[in-house]
Amino acid sequence: MPLHITVTNASGARYRGQRQMIASVQKTLKGHKVNNARVDIVLLTDRRIRTLNKQYLKHDYATDVITFPVEDQPLYGEIYVSLETARRQAHEYRVTVVNELCRLAVHGALHLLGYDDAEKADREAMHALENKYIVST
Repeated sequence: MPLHITVTNASGARYRGQRQMIASVQKTLKGHKVNNARVDIVLLTDRRIRTLNKQYLKHDYATDVITFPVEDQPLYGEIYVSLETARRQAHEYRVTVVNELCRLAVHGALHLLGYDDAEKADREAMHALENKYIVST
């Protein structure tokens, strides 16, 4: 299976950046020599991502991105992104919403590739890779 990346908007809100999110995740996977993968990106509301966060990770709060690996070979995973949180963070970080959506999609893809962000050094390494792979303006 070649790279197959989809974006589904389950938030009910309008957004831009689907093409850039897909391109960013493709660039991330190719940068890690992954040529066969399926990644489904789903945009949610804060309320829905909070429900997922509580149900699966036992954290009772909305978060920006949650990643669920489904299979290792070939790589298959799901990335859930809160569109509401992405908009707030874009404003806070003074970047475009498209840039923030791409960052969150790449962040999720890096988790699928085995990266962790529990420690400060790991977060910094992931942030550097996010900057490397983001395809947006």
